[in-house]
Amino acid sequence: MIEAQRVGADIPVTDAVETIEVRLFGVMAEFRSAEGLLEATRRAYAAGYRAMDAYSPFPVEELAEALGSKHTLVPWITLTGGVLGAITGYGLQFWVHVMALPINVGGRGLNSWPAFIPVTFELTVLGAAAFAVLGMLALNKLPQPHHPVFNAPRFALASNNRFFLCIEARDPKFDRVQASQFLERLKAHDLTEVFDE
Repeated sequence: MIEAQRVGADIPVTDAVETIEVRLFGVMAEFRSAEGLLEATRRAYAAGYRAMDAYSPFPVEELAEALGSKHTLVPWITLTGGVLGAITGYGLQFWVHVMALPINVGGRGLNSWPAFIPVTFELTVLGAAAFAVLGMLALNKLPQPHHPVFNAPRFALASNNRFFLCIEARDPKFDRVQASQFLERLKAHDLTEVFDE
C-alpha cells in the first residue's frame, strides 16, 4: 500500500499497488525452416525433454512423432458418441412403437428393426461427429484465448514464415540455463524466455 497526501487536504488517499505474479513458462527457440525445427525437436526429445511444443505456419510431417505424441483418445471418444447415438436412436423408436404407442401397421411386428435402421444410422453419425468435435476441443484445451507463448515478442511470425520450439518449465529435466544452452547449440535463429503473466 502506498499512502499519498493531496496538497491542501487532511484526508490521506491510499492507492493500491497491484502485484502481478510472473513466472517462467519456458524457453523458446526460433528456426527459419521446417527441417531445422524437425531436427531440433528430434534432438530435444533424444536429450530427454518431454514437456515441449512446436509451432509452425503449416503442418510439418513427422513433427508429432518427433514431439513424442502418443495415440490420441479422439477415436475412442468418437466411438462412444456413435454407440450412444445408435442406442438413443434405436431406443427411442423402440419405446415409441413398442411401449408408448403400439400400433400394428400393415401386419408387421411392433419391433420392426429394419424400419428403425435409417434413424439409428443418422443418430450414430450425429453422435460420433458431435463427440469427435467436443472431444478434440476438450483435449486441446480449446477455446484458449490466451497462451503464454503469445507473450514472446516474435511469436506472431509463427503464422507467417518462422518455426518455434518451446521447452516448457514444467518439464522434469528443465533448467533455465541448460535449456537455453541446449537450444543455442541447435543453431536457433533467436532465443527467448517466455513468461506467463
